[in-house]
Amino acid sequence: MRHNRMTIADLRAAKGKRQLSMLFVENTDEAKAAAAAGIDVLSIIQPIWNAEMRAAAGNCFVQVGLLYGDLVTADDYLRAAHKAIQLGGDAVYCAASLEIVRKLAAEGIPVIGHVGLIPSKATWTGGFKAVGKTAASALAVYKLCKQLEDAGAVGVEIEVVPPQVTAEIAKRTSLVLLSMGAGVGGDAQYLFSEDVLGYTKLHRPRHAKVYRNFRAEFDRLQAERIAAFKEFKADVDSGAYPEQKHLVPMADAEYDAFVKALPA
Repeated sequence: MRHNRMTIADLRAAKGKRQLSMLFVENTDEAKAAAAAGIDVLSIIQPIWNAEMRAAAGNCFVQVGLLYGDLVTADDYLRAAHKAIQLGGDAVYCAASLEIVRKLAAEGIPVIGHVGLIPSKATWTGGFKAVGKTAASALAVYKLCKQLEDAGAVGVEIEVVPPQVTAEIAKRTSLVLLSMGAGVGGDAQYLFSEDVLGYTKLHRPRHAKVYRNFRAEFDRLQAERIAAFKEFKADVDSGAYPEQKHLVPMADAEYDAFVKALPA
């Protein structure tokens, strides 16, 4: 199907020429808002990826996140990736092994890997903290980028890595680097919508920038929700609900005929 959103070729052509904007979104309202705002790339996890989300995302390039751990075998990933693409995904995010990345790429599926702080594998790098602050650690990030490139990946999320490390890696790889807290040496700036909108559920990372306070609005709406439910309950208890206007009318003659037709 023809569309106006970016392709893999467009992402590669933009490399080193301009910074792309990228958001992780959680629902159709956020996807629609991102599309209306002209965001370049969205990340959407597969459990909520469907035709409605594709329509909401408009002309945004969408990376569909294949959930590490929910999927295990290469066949699991292949089936999930094909389904994601069939529903209009433009690429898939995969934090699995190089072997699985290679198999996906061999099928012509655009794959985005992950380097630096990889949340699902953070125990190997000391937990949820920056990666690449020493020469040895930075070299490990670089080597994994090259391994992913050799396996056929088209890009990587590079997370919480010193900006100068990201910049040096960018010079030496064809991968599109999606920077989450890793500086402008990459090719895109990537944030979660919950941080941008100010309703972070857990810890807000250092690289997050808050643009609105949705938490206060969500709290206000919850208070209003509770108040409305209490008023409904009070109306039920007192008999104030339902009123005549909430009921289905019936002509007296029809009611009389119905009653006469009932068994004694």
